[in-house]
Amino acid sequence: MASVAIRDVRKAFGTTAVIHGVDISILDGEFVVLVGPSGCGKSTLLRMIAGLENITGGEIAIGERVVNNVPPKERDIAMVFQNYALYPHMTVADNMAFSMKLRGAPKEEIDSRVQRAAGILGLENLLERYPRQLSGGQRQRVAMGRAIVRDPQVFLFDEPLSNLDAKLRVQMRTEIKELHQRLKTTTVYVTHDQIEAMTMADKIVVMHDGIVEQIGAPLDLYDKPANVFVAGFIGSPAMNFLKGKVQVNGTGTFIGPQGVKLPLANVPASANGVEAIYGIRPENFTLADDGAEAEIIVIEPTGSETQVFANLGGEEVVAVFRERHQFKPGEKIRLKPDPKLVHLFDASTGKRLNS
Repeated sequence: MASVAIRDVRKAFGTTAVIHGVDISILDGEFVVLVGPSGCGKSTLLRMIAGLENITGGEIAIGERVVNNVPPKERDIAMVFQNYALYPHMTVADNMAFSMKLRGAPKEEIDSRVQRAAGILGLENLLERYPRQLSGGQRQRVAMGRAIVRDPQVFLFDEPLSNLDAKLRVQMRTEIKELHQRLKTTTVYVTHDQIEAMTMADKIVVMHDGIVEQIGAPLDLYDKPANVFVAGFIGSPAMNFLKGKVQVNGTGTFIGPQGVKLPLANVPASANGVEAIYGIRPENFTLADDGAEAEIIVIEPTGSETQVFANLGGEEVVAVFRERHQFKPGEKIRLKPDPKLVHLFDASTGKRLNS
């Protein structure tokens, strides 16, 4: 196992810069998820760690060794791809053993490692099958087994669950997390799915347009997003945003669209009159007589909770309730945000204003 240090790393394709001076420190044994929308540079960064893309500037170190000019096969990493990349003419056992055979490892060692990996992943009864005889989840386990057999310093996962159905994705992310807890190998995992990031990571790196927006533990990013982008990307359903002004009158009030008044807590006097963005997560609304009037547009019951889309001051917001209510479209309700859980952002920079 080893740490990974990414220092002022840049990447350009010709004159087009796609990674702009990224700095990330990944501790030995840590599970780090790179998350962001398509085109943000997360997969490119992962490929640079693997050595599959050249670095335009900066340096990447695995352990104590800078690997900028080290070939992929000598970096002691193992990569699991989105498309599994299994050899169709080889059995499960042969697919898992292939990299070790190329290195000329003794047959006894190869067999031992394949059996160990198969035991960890529940593949013991599938070793003689071919990829065409496996389900999507089983193929992904084989791809993971091939990585485990190599016993690398670092695992790299490039959106490994994207090709699986929803139920299997949930099962596989649990298995990957359990695998990491057992092996404790440093892991870098790329996904565009923020639910995967929240449930699997020790540390999340949120990327956007080739830069790092915020790094932190999942709940730290959820509770204290550094800016509007992180606030809107982390969390499902997404955070509600309303534009308006801060009015300091004792406890503080936010004057939103169409003059809607929303509560604030712990606002400094210097913020009076500041143009701001008011962020509130759907689950932080309650029904209250002194809340702001909203008209229900759509109701989406999911079983464990009910999502209510409503018009508040001419803007659509979503509120989530664990209790069961007999709501109807067109009905008027009063929504009150919890002022202690409000996120306030600067309207021009998008950066967080409240602590």
